[in-house]
Amino acid sequence: MALNYYAKELKENAQLLASKGKGILAVDESTKTVGKRLAGIGVENTEENRKAYRGMLFTTKDLGKYISGAILFEETLFQNHPDGEPMVKKLNDLGIIPGIKVDKGLNPLPGGKDVETFCSGLDGLVERAAKYYEQGARFAKWRAVLQITSDGCPSNLSIQENAWGLARYARSVQEAGLVPIIEPEILMDGDHTIEKTAEVQEEVIKTVYKACQTNGVLLEGTLLKPSMTVNGADCSDKADPQKVAEMTIRTMERCVPASVPGIVFLSGGLSEEAASVYLNNMNNLYRKAMWNVSFSYGRALQHSCLKAWKGSDLEAGQKALIARAQANSEASKGAYVPGSQPSSDEQLFVAGYKY
Repeated sequence: MALNYYAKELKENAQLLASKGKGILAVDESTKTVGKRLAGIGVENTEENRKAYRGMLFTTKDLGKYISGAILFEETLFQNHPDGEPMVKKLNDLGIIPGIKVDKGLNPLPGGKDVETFCSGLDGLVERAAKYYEQGARFAKWRAVLQITSDGCPSNLSIQENAWGLARYARSVQEAGLVPIIEPEILMDGDHTIEKTAEVQEEVIKTVYKACQTNGVLLEGTLLKPSMTVNGADCSDKADPQKVAEMTIRTMERCVPASVPGIVFLSGGLSEEAASVYLNNMNNLYRKAMWNVSFSYGRALQHSCLKAWKGSDLEAGQKALIARAQANSEASKGAYVPGSQPSSDEQLFVAGYKY
């Protein structure tokens, strides 16, 4: 089987991605979503401008000290930098492993409740993944989304469908030599307590790993990208950073096999500063499993950077990016001093967020 052929490489690359003190930069926003970000700074959504922005990120000096991998949108993986060199080469020159978002987006789940979705993109995935591997990608990402509501979401149907989709994806891309990042995101939408989030998240993640076992996924060649265990955005009982850290680690310990080399949390609408503080607190807790606990942030790494860049200020954009990358690197070692790096405490949560 192809999985056996790639097994050693998958394990090695998963370990590299889960290097202590490093995390993953998520730059896989769809063309529509990156357009919204560019509009926020008054920049038109053209391929040239997308290339200029992402090219700025991928030529940030010393970024590879703090970032082990970068998740790209398909357009970027096959694109050249404005100076003519492939984007993939720019990342490789920094010592950053290129990755690729392979899902085809969310669709309404037949038989599910109104807000429930499934993720599409399994058809032809092994063949697509082989092309991405050939282009230089060495890992992949697939985002399943679940939501907690007062009328019983996520339903068993939604949990089962999304877990199975994640497992099928993981096995498929491993067949082509890509390390799968498995992302079962619990949205922050809602007024539920942190305890409710923990209860649902435990069930979701356990179901995901049961499906991975059934599909013969090589866990040593995977990473998990969960949301942090937080209360709903509209909950009046706000959990403090220490409680978030404790509940998140407790949830992970109950669900995530020790054979998984790394857990890279998504920021999911947290502010830049909160994303760093919560991660730092997690890494100051005793935990039973040896996984590397780090980050795979999109907005929480790029928010200040995009505002500083403003369409043309290369130096300011790169300075802001390296500050947040260093802050989160320190947080992944439990060494971040809150406020020690320039950051934004602006809430980045967007209700019903689609990307």
